Amino acid sequence: MLKIGLTGGIGSGKSTVAQLFERLGVPVIDADRIARELVEPGRPALKAIQAAFGSEVITPDGRLDRAKLRANVFADASARKTLEAILHPPIFAEMERRSRRCAAPYGLLVIPLLIETKAQDRVDRVLVVDCPEALQIERIRRRDRLPEELILNILASQASRAERLEAADEVICNTGNLRDLERQVEELHRFYLRLSGHAQPDPTAP
Repeated sequence: MLKIGLTGGIGSGKSTVAQLFERLGVPVIDADRIARELVEPGRPALKAIQAAFGSEVITPDGRLDRAKLRANVFADASARKTLEAILHPPIFAEMERRSRRCAAPYGLLVIPLLIETKAQDRVDRVLVVDCPEALQIERIRRRDRLPEELILNILASQASRAERLEAADEVICNTGNLRDLERQVEELHRFYLRLSGHAQPDPTAP
């Protein structure tokens, strides 16, 4: 299976792009979804997080308090590295396991920190969802209602727009409407099928 690494900064629209590929029948392996599974109650990763950050990041019903943990790790670079050391190895191991089980021509591996973790060698091509930082901030503010300081801390912890674009094999520009996004995804879908040797027939051909 041809592995396409989908990445982009917070608020760039990665989830929407991944959903559009899924609608076309493309398997999507999402690092964030796997991370949520890994921190379910009773899982080793949650126990490791509690040991590293204390019981204050655990809710009374034994679940991860994501808001408290997020505020902690984005205010302290060393705390963020500790969390990454706990989660990244099992996330990448599970992504690889699921990739091996896929029989599709190509699949999407959604890795928000693909550039930051230097994980380009885990995929065959890098697809970046791009938009200006001001638009990212506006989307995050509207979607998550986070404080301005936390938004800026999150952005500062991620690769710059220039770094992501430099690493990209393909780029989706997410500054327009949904139809424009759909068009770009459909074009890339045909391109990736050709790359994988599974080109679709042209319905307009005689």
